[in-house]
Formats: sequence, structure tokens, C-alpha cells
Amino acid sequence: MDEKRYVAYVATKGDNSGIHLFDVDCENGILTKRKEIDASNSSHLWVSANGKYLYSILDGGVGVYKILPDGDLEFINKKDIHAMRGRFLSTDLSGKYLFVGGYHDGKITVIHTHRDGRLGSIMDSVYHKGIGSVAERNSRPHVTCVIMTPDNKFLCAVDNGIDQVKIYRISDENKLELADILRMKRESAPRVIRFSPDGKTAYILTQITNTIEVYSYNYDESKNYPTFEKLQSISTLSDELDPMYDAASGLCFCPDGNHLFSSSAGDNTVAMFSINPEDGTLTKDFALPISGEYPKDITVLPGGKFLLSVNHESNTITIFKIDYDKKLIMMHGKPISVPAPNCVRIYDLHDATAID
Repeated sequence: MDEKRYVAYVATKGDNSGIHLFDVDCENGILTKRKEIDASNSSHLWVSANGKYLYSILDGGVGVYKILPDGDLEFINKKDIHAMRGRFLSTDLSGKYLFVGGYHDGKITVIHTHRDGRLGSIMDSVYHKGIGSVAERNSRPHVTCVIMTPDNKFLCAVDNGIDQVKIYRISDENKLELADILRMKRESAPRVIRFSPDGKTAYILTQITNTIEVYSYNYDESKNYPTFEKLQSISTLSDELDPMYDAASGLCFCPDGNHLFSSSAGDNTVAMFSINPEDGTLTKDFALPISGEYPKDITVLPGGKFLLSVNHESNTITIFKIDYDKKLIMMHGKPISVPAPNCVRIYDLHDATAID
């Protein structure tokens, strides 16, 4: 495997914010810092559906960069979303829409994307409404994740504040239409949703109750309606710390789709789960320390040998070798210093695709 084939884009927040670019040796689990790209409070990143562009949340809106053949970035333009700062970015599978989820105002913004990479007009925006069950943190809507279903039929908007996942279809007029609502356990604070590679199972990470909620997913074509059926709820935590101080944060798959990983702050651990190939349910294999504070994002490198933890409060990225047979992770190399890392995307230079 060519160690220059992959690059990592790491978004950082704060006074020294920017997008940090690393060359990645996936075979040996090595990140080599190449450069830093100027970006004001780059808190979340997403790669376009065609693999040519990188989107970033920035102060004042959303920016887009052209990904050059060597992985370097060339700024294209920026779009004001006419809202409070965004939290999460994603696109639909066709690449026509860029979705922005807003934590502070509970707003979803839909932006048109041009073929040359430019961000165009705002096509629609929706504010979530409601009051959560916790007096302070969950007193109003907080959209923390917006992801299309694998069939590209519906947008799932995870609302951390009102304990719901709202499901939208996109009309012929490019407007969001509410199709269904998944009402989660009160005070659970759903944070992020991920779908299995085969598209049949949805995994929802809850920040306050520190669980993964497992649902089957089906699409009724005759009614143009989504169906989510609850299968399981499983803890993300180790058994050694008081869950009162923990907050589940990151969720990712290993490349072969046989395992799911989650991270938790407070506990400051990463948990690995084996996925039942028959129904998508989970078995927890371990929850082990990540040698850092607030593992806000995690990813498994291509090849499946190494796991990266982006540790926001300790200003580090830590790398671990995964032993699937012995069900453990082992620290690999020294922590990499990065100021307030918030999100990581691994990009395949050869195939022009993102590893999510």
C-alpha cells in the first residue's frame, strides 16, 4: 500500500483554527503533518459525492475547497447560511444538495451545489420546534446530525435537544417535507446516526444515556414512506466510571462493516461492537481508554488495522492498533499535537473518495 495514497483532513476550532492536512500510511498507522490550510473555526468537514470538493463549516457560514490531485485544497467560495453557526454537514448521494444542521438554533439549511464546486443559493430552511425535558441543555432544539438514508430517499435530522430524529423527504420543488419522527427516550439526547453498509440497519448514538439504539430500516416504495423498527439498545461505556459524567460522541464502522466503534467523553474510551450479520444487532467487545480527553470524532483507517481518536480537550490525535481476535486496542506511537481537533476525514487520493 502506498503511504501517500491517503490524506487526512482534520478540522480544528479556536484561535489557532484551520484544516490540518496529514499524509497517511494506513499499513503502518502513521500520520505525517504536511500543512495547515487557513479556515476560520473549521468545526466539521464533508467530502462531495463526486469526491472533488471538501466542504467545511466556517465562521459565518459554509466554505468549499477543490481537492487537488495531491490532496491539497484550493478555496472556491463561501456561503452565508443566514443562521447561527452550523454543526454538521452532509450531501445527498447525487451531490445536488448540501445540508447544514444547526446546533444553536435548531435549523436545517439546504444549499444548492454547482457542478463546478461552487456553493449556490439556499433552496430551503426549516427550524425545529419544541422543548426538551432537561431544563438547561435540552431546553430547545439542537440539530447535531443530518444524513440521507442509503437509498437517498430521506434526510434524517438528529435533534439532540428534543430527543427526536425527524425524517424528511425532498419534494419536487426542492423543499423539506416531514415524513416521520423517531421519538427517542426522554433525556437521551441523540447525537448522530449511521447506517450499515448494506443500508438495512440504523445506529443512533445517544449522548446523555450513552447508548447505541439499533433500528432496522425499510423503504415502502408504494407509499414513499420510511419504516424504522427498534431492535436493541446497548451501552457504549466501560463498567468502571459513573455514567453521570459521560457523554457519547463519535461513531464509525470498520472498513469491512463487521464492527462498529463508538467514543465517549468523560469516560474517555472507545468501544468496539461486533455486528450480527443476520439482523445488525451488536455485541460489545470492549470499552478501553483512548489516552486523551473528549474523543469528539473517531475513524478506522482503510485496511482496518488502526483506529484514530480526535481528542478535542487534550489537543491530540491518538492512534491505536486494533486486535479483533483478542478484542483490544493498543496505543501506537505518540499522541499527535493538534489544537482543538473537532473532526477528521480520510480521503483516498487514487479513487477520489472519502472514508467515513
